[in-house]
Amino acid sequence: MSPTNPEVDDYLRVGCGRCELVGTPECKVQSWQPELRRLREILLDSGLTEERKWGSPCYTFEGSNISMLGSLRESCTLSFFKGALLKDPKGILQKPGENSQSARVIRFTEVAQIDAVKNDLRAYIAEAIDAEKQGLKVEFKKNPEPMPEELIAALDADPKLKTAWEALTPGRQRGYILHISGAKQSATRTTRIKKWAPQIMRGKGMHDRG
Repeated sequence: MSPTNPEVDDYLRVGCGRCELVGTPECKVQSWQPELRRLREILLDSGLTEERKWGSPCYTFEGSNISMLGSLRESCTLSFFKGALLKDPKGILQKPGENSQSARVIRFTEVAQIDAVKNDLRAYIAEAIDAEKQGLKVEFKKNPEPMPEELIAALDADPKLKTAWEALTPGRQRGYILHISGAKQSATRTTRIKKWAPQIMRGKGMHDRG
């Protein structure tokens, strides 16, 4: 079994730290302690390296991200970064969102659910490790989602913002486009652009820290 990471011990103790509930009984991490600890055990038993990224437990193989644990209000989650590459004859893996191309997730609400599919989880982990050894990559859609008119206008009006936008990776650009386009009202799309403009100027994606 791989060694535990003190930073993940801290996550389990007080939470991810991304909201004001950190360190309180209301923190979502506290709702899923037995489930998170069982998933952690399976991941470490598979030989993955335990790290903490984006505030949550992340499990890697030779520096490559394999899987991540998460806590939601209604469930805890085990996600695979390149889950789209994994064989899933039982249909256990799900897309975390309608537009997800690579990641796949499994949601749990009790330890018994985890134990019922523990052999499948070990198989997914082994296959994900093998995919990294082979250097396999997910083939993303070549045609990007259309940019909302409000974003085009904002970039045209601010050359510095446009330069920063063009320097972002395609994945980071896509994340912003999906988030902004998800707003039904033009005013809300504009508000979202203003909110994230400083993050874009720093060359960061929506989920990047710093």
